[in-house]
Amino acid sequence: MMPHSFLAQKRKVTKASIHYFTPQKTQLMATKKLLTASERDHILALLRQVYKDENICPNRALVRKVKNFLEEAFESGVALRDAFELAKVETLLETMLLASAEIGLRGEVFLGALLSAVVVDEAHREKARILFGDAVADVLDAFDRIALLRSTSTEVMKTDNFRNLFIAQAKDMRLVLFQIARSVNWMRRIKGTSNVEEQHRLSLEAAHLYAPLAHKLGLYTLKRELEDLSLKYLEHDVYYHIKEKLNATRESRDAYIEQFTAPIRQLLDAEGFSYHMKGRTKSIHSIWQKMKKQKCEFERVYDLFAIRIILDVPLEKEKEQCWKVFSMITDLYESNLKRLRDWLTVPKSNGYESLHITVLGPEDKWVEVQIRTERMDDVAEHGLAAHWRYKGVRSSGGTVDSWLADIRSALETGDEALLSNSLTTQVKAKNVYVFSPKGDLYRLPAGATVLDFAYLIHTGLGNKCTGAYINGRNVSIRQELHSGEAVEIMTSSTQTPKMEWTNFVVSSHARSKIRASVKELQARQGVLARELLERKLKNRKIEWDETILNRLVRKLGFKEGNDFYVALTDGRLDVNKVIEQYVDISAYDAGTAERAPLHKASEYDFTPDIEAQSKQAEDVLVIDQNLKGIEFQMAPCCAPVYGDDVFGFVTISGGIKIHRSSCPNAPALRERFGYRIVKARWAGKGGSKYPITLRVVGNDDLGILHNITSIISKEAKIMLRSVNIDSNDNLFSGIITLMVDDTQVLQQVIKKIATVRGVKSVTRT
Repeated sequence: MMPHSFLAQKRKVTKASIHYFTPQKTQLMATKKLLTASERDHILALLRQVYKDENICPNRALVRKVKNFLEEAFESGVALRDAFELAKVETLLETMLLASAEIGLRGEVFLGALLSAVVVDEAHREKARILFGDAVADVLDAFDRIALLRSTSTEVMKTDNFRNLFIAQAKDMRLVLFQIARSVNWMRRIKGTSNVEEQHRLSLEAAHLYAPLAHKLGLYTLKRELEDLSLKYLEHDVYYHIKEKLNATRESRDAYIEQFTAPIRQLLDAEGFSYHMKGRTKSIHSIWQKMKKQKCEFERVYDLFAIRIILDVPLEKEKEQCWKVFSMITDLYESNLKRLRDWLTVPKSNGYESLHITVLGPEDKWVEVQIRTERMDDVAEHGLAAHWRYKGVRSSGGTVDSWLADIRSALETGDEALLSNSLTTQVKAKNVYVFSPKGDLYRLPAGATVLDFAYLIHTGLGNKCTGAYINGRNVSIRQELHSGEAVEIMTSSTQTPKMEWTNFVVSSHARSKIRASVKELQARQGVLARELLERKLKNRKIEWDETILNRLVRKLGFKEGNDFYVALTDGRLDVNKVIEQYVDISAYDAGTAERAPLHKASEYDFTPDIEAQSKQAEDVLVIDQNLKGIEFQMAPCCAPVYGDDVFGFVTISGGIKIHRSSCPNAPALRERFGYRIVKARWAGKGGSKYPITLRVVGNDDLGILHNITSIISKEAKIMLRSVNIDSNDNLFSGIITLMVDDTQVLQQVIKKIATVRGVKSVTRT
């Protein structure tokens, strides 16, 4: 029984007044959007088919809700036609039937598709969400995102990036399948449209977006139709030229096919095979592609057709029988094994299974023969729709792309959740796709920021980037990007790259460009700082000496000259004070420096110029067995240094303190808190410096402390931090704090201090 009509009740009306549902003389009457009588009758017929298809309408109560929603929307004045002046609901109903029959699609995607004809604003969308639930509303949102992509330039549509963006924006594999069916239906309907511009755009979408997707999904019949129709609209003369040539040669081609297949039929009949055979002419699009590739005329394309042998055999005997037929044909005709295609053993990623061989037929013509079974042919022709008809059948293990296997499984089981997540999880997790102001499409890794995008376009743009406009909204350089966004980079001439930017970009390209740009900037600044220092020395008539400068750099605690010049540039060092120290070292080397009066140790006072606490890199400790990256602190009681034998102690707060194994507190810790002791060892050196203290005891002679500190100052890898002296009865006891790299450096300086005349002992505290 037919459902309560979605259309107007049957009553006498003039042809001019017929339109959707309860017709009213509103402004719709003046818009040429009213439906004709034939359109209304066709829609009624389509509705009957839709209502009978349980895949499309499993829930009759929901259908009534949709009917009421559509009636209200049309009475409110919503547009009834699309850009081709086709009735929206009519084309959507046709697409629903096509998607169900050809692809095997089902579920709420159909409801969302039908509602998309009338949901035109937020009020409609919110009402739809309340009436039909979040799932249907999400489908409506996806249709909106896809519609926005149609404003993209046709050149961008030809790229793989655009296909990936399309899938990411759909977020639901059912939408991708439905859009393929919708494209096929549109292409069938727009032959005589006056909107040539929109026809051209739709044809490009079909050729570069939907046909490749249909091919990947194994929807070969739909793929061929999309390719041929797009060629018909985009290159009209080429299409009809090839079509006429095919028609002109059909009779001779059919005669040759009969001549070629006759002996094969005799062999198959003699062996008792159940089969049928057909000659299949290449599609017009395929012939045109071959003509372009080979740069030849139609007459020089020799493989215009293929012979297909389709066997009716049980599933368990498919491969065996296919190979048997292969053997019979290659015995009959000479074969070219270089052109053997074995998609029985290893099916294509989209599930295609067949055995192809090229043989030399009568008149010395090469002919392709395709051998497959009824099941394989059904899958090859109808792709996904065929798979749920062969439940439990799979291609050879592991050969089908995992996402395609998920789609098939979902179609077979009706698993809506699996189908809605089957494709986007792979594409979305890896990349995002964004547009430049010119409409160019760029791919970036997931989580990419505005700054990643700026550096992808051009290094100079990244260096000057201060933020961006995303869909008209002002955002910072840290803003994460999402697929489909239009991003316009903002710059400033005063902006410079900073090393901390590497902390929030995610692409290795941006990270490497930032590091290189910062290094280049510092080098330029270093040149300017060096020129400044040279100029000031020259003005004071002081000779430049690279050796003296290098000693000064080390004395000031810098490992590299570039760091020293950067400190001059940003004001951390006063250039005049640096020059004074340079002069002091120069005078000392020349023997013209005023000798500082010698003092006893008890009179010595030391205040360091620089507190060397910064670390350029952390040394690596392994806590317990293989645990790296755990936060820890060096215990102040024993001040461990890289290379010391150490252990870890878990404190009350949960942190770990590292002690030397010879720490004075070690015995008590092991005895009382053995369960909180963890093993620790050094696993990698990163360049850190550690504070250690030395106790030096010696005679309180004149100049002894001067001699000790001179030894320390000459060591490139040691910095003096503090000196505390206590003197009694012409003996002194001093506590010297140093910053050292590791135990090896420490042992060397201890040996040197011990050689100073008057020093009685040097021990590490």
